[in-house]
Amino acid sequence: MGILETRPLQPFAAEATGIDLREPLTPAQVKAIEDAMDRHAVLVFRNQPLTQSQQIAFAKALGPLDMGLRKLKGGPHRFEYAELADISNVKVDGDVADRQHAKIVGNVANQLWHSDSSFQKPRAKYSMLSAVTVPGFGGETEFADLRMAYDALPAWRKRQIEKLQAVHYALHSRFLLGDTQYTQEQRAAIAPASWPLVQTDPRTGRKILFVGIHACEVEGMTVAEGRMLLLDLMEHATQREFVHQHHWQVGDLVMWDNTATVHRGRWFDFAERRELRRATTEEVTA
Repeated sequence: MGILETRPLQPFAAEATGIDLREPLTPAQVKAIEDAMDRHAVLVFRNQPLTQSQQIAFAKALGPLDMGLRKLKGGPHRFEYAELADISNVKVDGDVADRQHAKIVGNVANQLWHSDSSFQKPRAKYSMLSAVTVPGFGGETEFADLRMAYDALPAWRKRQIEKLQAVHYALHSRFLLGDTQYTQEQRAAIAPASWPLVQTDPRTGRKILFVGIHACEVEGMTVAEGRMLLLDLMEHATQREFVHQHHWQVGDLVMWDNTATVHRGRWFDFAERRELRRATTEEVTA
């Protein structure tokens, strides 16, 4: 039985070795991964190329699967499993999308700081992104630690936001980018979700500053004042000292905790193929 080993990366993530993710996980391995995620929030597994079925099996061992925006968009899908998100600039027919294609809007939206599925209840817990094809330049993924961000807040700001709730809406980020071609049925498909700006991780007891681009309003504040507060908090949370940048290699599997981090993709040439597959689990609360 493989034993998980971790090597810390700056400032908070870790490289994980010792477990073959293509094989079924034992209960001890699941616990080791969860414990490592509690410490590091992001785990990087190198040289772990997974088939779609292997990726789904790995994700299912860690919780129920989340469909995310597939609930809203539906439509044709390149993958065998609807639970796998196609994080690529590739169309269903296998060709690279042109710049007017909806796939490119999705790639641009991924460059905004966010946590997956914060716009729904239950929200996402773990995301597991597998690299199939990477561009020659760019396309990195950055992660910001929301626990470190909370710890670094000044006392007056902690008092200000202690009891505030933010509203997260699935299409807010798309509207910001001019992507507004949605029917009323699509706009209403995923109801907004409210989350406290300050949260306590039930597993570790650490405080978390829960922000991200899906947050569009603060309850009890005007839209303008609430959005300004959210922008200020996002600017604070994504300072470089809280950020780990991952440079992709084919066969990488990167796993992160959406309740403790925000992430974003970085620029790459959309004319160059980039293919990643994501499986995501739902948060399970007692």
